[in-house]
Amino acid sequence: MRCRKELAGSHELEALRSKRGFLCDMDGVIYHGNRLLAGVPAFVRWLEENGKRYLFLTNGSGRTPLALQQKLSRMGLEVDASKFYTSALATARFLQSQSPGCSAYIIGESGLFNALREAGIAMNDSDPDYVVVGETHNYSYDMIARAVHHVRGGAKLIGTNSDLTDPGEHGIVPACRALIAPIELASERKAYFIGKPNALMMRTGLRMLGVHTSEAVIIGDRMDTDIVGGIETGMDTVLALSGVTDEKHMRSFPYCPQYILNGVGDIAGDNV
Repeated sequence: MRCRKELAGSHELEALRSKRGFLCDMDGVIYHGNRLLAGVPAFVRWLEENGKRYLFLTNGSGRTPLALQQKLSRMGLEVDASKFYTSALATARFLQSQSPGCSAYIIGESGLFNALREAGIAMNDSDPDYVVVGETHNYSYDMIARAVHHVRGGAKLIGTNSDLTDPGEHGIVPACRALIAPIELASERKAYFIGKPNALMMRTGLRMLGVHTSEAVIIGDRMDTDIVGGIETGMDTVLALSGVTDEKHMRSFPYCPQYILNGVGDIAGDNV
C-alpha cells in the first residue's frame, strides 16, 4: 500500500510542537550548500525560546562541530558547537567502545581525523585494526590499494555513513558508500556503516539530549536515512520537503513519515 500521508495540518503541528527533543538533519533541512533555507532562523529561535532540547545530526564526516558552527555563522545563524553531532563523532565513539586504544588507516577529511584522534585512536598505515572511510575530495588509487591490503590482512572495514550520493554545488557527487565500494569489491569484505540510518547514531543523540524516544522527533529530508532510521529507533519522524525527497518520491517507499512539512519554518509558524 502506498503512503497516503499529506502535509501536516494544525492539529498535527500542535502535536509536533509538544515534543521535548528534536534531532535535525542539516543539508536539505537547514541549508543547501552555502544558502540558509527559508524559515530556519525562526525555527531555531522557536527551539530556544521554548526550551526545547535539540541536536543537529549530519552524516557528513568531513567537518568538525566547530567548522559547522562557523559555517552557519557565516550564513547568519548562531548555534553553539555543542549542538552538532556528526557521523565522524559517532564512528569515533563506536571504535572507542569496541576496541579502546585501537589503530586505524583513515580515508577522509579533517573532521574524521580529529574525531578519531580525540577518541584515542592511533593513525596506522602499517598494521591497523580498522580501515575507516569517510567523504573526501582527495581519493586515489593508492588509497584504495592500501585499504584493500589492510582489510585483506585482517583489518575491519568501517564506513562513516551509507550515503551513496550527496548534493554538490554542480549536481550529485559520490558519497561514502560509493567511495568504499571498490574497497569492498577488491577485499571481498563488507563494510559496517555507522551513520544514519544506523540506530546507534540516533540513540546516542537521544542520550545526549536526555529525552526518551516517545518525547523526540527526527527531522530529515531523506526517506532512506533520516526517516527509516527514526522509525527503526522508535521515534516519530518528520519529512521536510525542502531537500532531496518530494511527495512523489516519498510515496515510492514502503513506509511513511509521521509528519510532512514544507520546511522546518512550519513548526515555528513561519510558513515557507
